[in-house]
Amino acid sequence: MKIIISPAKQMRTDLDGMAPVGLPVFLDEANTILAVLRSMTLEELQNLWCCNAAIAQLNFERLQKMCLESAVTSAIEAYDGIQYKYMAPGVFENGEFSYVQEHLRILSGFYGVLRPLDAVTPYRLEMQAKLKIGASKHLYDYWGAKLYNEVVDESRIIINLASKEYSKCIEKYLQPEDIYITCVFGELVGSKVVQKGVYAKMARGEMVRYMAERCIEDVEALKDFNYLGYGFSQEYSKKNEFVFLRA
Repeated sequence: MKIIISPAKQMRTDLDGMAPVGLPVFLDEANTILAVLRSMTLEELQNLWCCNAAIAQLNFERLQKMCLESAVTSAIEAYDGIQYKYMAPGVFENGEFSYVQEHLRILSGFYGVLRPLDAVTPYRLEMQAKLKIGASKHLYDYWGAKLYNEVVDESRIIINLASKEYSKCIEKYLQPEDIYITCVFGELVGSKVVQKGVYAKMARGEMVRYMAERCIEDVEALKDFNYLGYGFSQEYSKKNEFVFLRA
């Protein structure tokens, strides 16, 4: 079983957390992207990143100093968004780190696929950014089937806790034998299930922690998740979509 999640825009360098145990599998591809980004002007990068001048300047300076081989922060500690705060890796114990290292994969526009304890450096690059790399018109084209091939394992089970921007990198290449289950965290508006961004991110992080604490290997056990007021809805769920509704 593999669990896929999105990265976060906010990143940090953390020397006090769980130490990295390896480098990203697609380090060569990331270095190719780095070279392309370094060839761009500050103005071009600000347009690519869709950010204000201060954030663009910060990340422009990061690019000049970046050495991917000497990164010091584990991926799961480096991302600092809502999902990761609710995952709370800072309070993981050894068994939980072992579980996520085996099962959890972070999808990234820059690094491709990350294991939680891969060494990373702060960067800014969303998967949907319109970055041309060689003959590739954008990052979806550049990464192609590599992310799916890296994520899928012998179980053929993938639990999707990623946003659409990232999950589409996997969904395009799914095979008939794959068991691909998307977890939806929403609330009823009339008769429709509506996801609200912040709450969904919180729940995705809680779901990862829930699975790690219980070392879950059976997809049916996901249905017992009941954090943040969410509960599994048999009525609104489908074979490949588990819906959790918030009261």
